[in-house]
Amino acid sequence: MSDPFKEAADNRKVLTADESAEGRLDAWLTAQFGKEFSRNRIQAMIKEGAVLLNGEAVTDAKRKVRPGDVYEIALPEPEDPTPQGEDIPLDVLYEDEDIIVISKPAGLVVHPAAGNWTGTLVNALIHHCGDSLSGIGGVRRPGIVHRLDKDTTGVMVVAKNDVAHRHLSLQFADHGRTTSLERAYQAIVWGRPRQLIGTIDAPLGRSSVDRTRRAVKRPTSQDADEAITHYEVLERFHEGADAIALASLVDCHLETGRTHQIRVHMAHIGHPLLGDAVYGGGFKTKANLLPEPTKQVVNRFTRQALHAYMLQFEHPRTGEIMHFEAPLPDDMEELVEALRV
Repeated sequence: MSDPFKEAADNRKVLTADESAEGRLDAWLTAQFGKEFSRNRIQAMIKEGAVLLNGEAVTDAKRKVRPGDVYEIALPEPEDPTPQGEDIPLDVLYEDEDIIVISKPAGLVVHPAAGNWTGTLVNALIHHCGDSLSGIGGVRRPGIVHRLDKDTTGVMVVAKNDVAHRHLSLQFADHGRTTSLERAYQAIVWGRPRQLIGTIDAPLGRSSVDRTRRAVKRPTSQDADEAITHYEVLERFHEGADAIALASLVDCHLETGRTHQIRVHMAHIGHPLLGDAVYGGGFKTKANLLPEPTKQVVNRFTRQALHAYMLQFEHPRTGEIMHFEAPLPDDMEELVEALRV
């Protein structure tokens, strides 16, 4: 098959839709570009007005492609595939020649990816650790053996050399079943689980609606991954005589470590995390049931209320059991105090 693109300039390409062209513009352009740009990047280019149809900007990614359409695409500047060090402050809990343990703040992306090529934890680690940082995790994920969502806070460990990376990766892959690895989180959820101590055993896979989201799957589904969360309700807020509470502080221990696991599991049992617009957006109006000062604090909280407060693992060189804890960040502490009123 010949190249469908015609060069218009060094930074522009022209593409004419043939008789088989169909579907949404973003999906069709992503297929034409192959692996050069992700669908998210294509959508951003369309939104920015970088795609012209017959000379006029198209900003609707859902627009249907028709045979004969002539698109001119302004290509973005190429990104440097190698992350650079950036002087971003780190809250270091522990560091030696093999590992560094940090407490990640909210808003910090772990590694570079589309839409976040700079300003990540990896950029901060490269600056802090220099050439010692392990590259076994890939150019864009040096030293990373596990991750936290952008708006989840808490304890993370990073490998500083290849031996440490392999050792830690095996512990995380084992999920602590035969090793000393242990991960615990605190979450603030809407309502109160009926069982104050329980286990959520529900396989997870990609959502059929949005591939960036996760969803509970049937065990027989082809993309179902085992996912198990153990939880305990630590505190209930605004609980009535009928044992119904407006919100609860919950301790969650992971038996597996799937993407968005706690967020999806708690939403699955009807108690999504406060501030979680992805899995709990429909619960936002519950804030109206709170006293006015508390309501204001809850409405100001715009991230998922999730904090990785504890991480335990075996040191990759000495075999020592390393245990680290980080207190609730200020914004979650403020949320808890407000809910107690």
